[in-house]
Amino acid sequence: MTEDDFPRSPAAPDDAGSTGDRAVPLPEAAESTDPETADTGTTDTGTTDMGTTDMGTADIGDAAQPEKRRRGRPKGSASTARTTRIVELTLTVAEGADGEWQAELKQGAAWISRGLPVTAASVLRAAQELHAELADPIEAAIGSAREARAARVAALEAELEQARKALAELEG
Repeated sequence: MTEDDFPRSPAAPDDAGSTGDRAVPLPEAAESTDPETADTGTTDTGTTDMGTTDMGTADIGDAAQPEKRRRGRPKGSASTARTTRIVELTLTVAEGADGEWQAELKQGAAWISRGLPVTAASVLRAAQELHAELADPIEAAIGSAREARAARVAALEAELEQARKALAELEG
């Protein structure tokens, strides 16, 4: 006769290591000293009743059980993306080579508008309304542009005067 011919007792483990239908002692960490949760499926011998689940027994009401945390966003709650959204706009104001000022507006990577003609006075007023730290450097840049323009006008007036003299000599 071989070992397989004898019937197994319920307490003897099979080849896979399982214990069949016999009771398994609870780990020490799972035992509770709290009187409300003391009867969560344990018998007098300290073994777990195989008919109970992780949620406890039917004797404990839903209010006494701790609320189980769920993953993800709760249904019906508003997305935080709407309340924390940041809008980034880039406004570029520049003086062109011809002395004309232009404004360009960009949102992210998309251009909203490009090459809009603006006056230097409107640029300065807008900067003053935004913040003094913006207005001071812009006012300095406009001042230097004004000086450069005045120098250009003076040079053109001198050239114009020379051209008038040359014309007067030719007529003369």
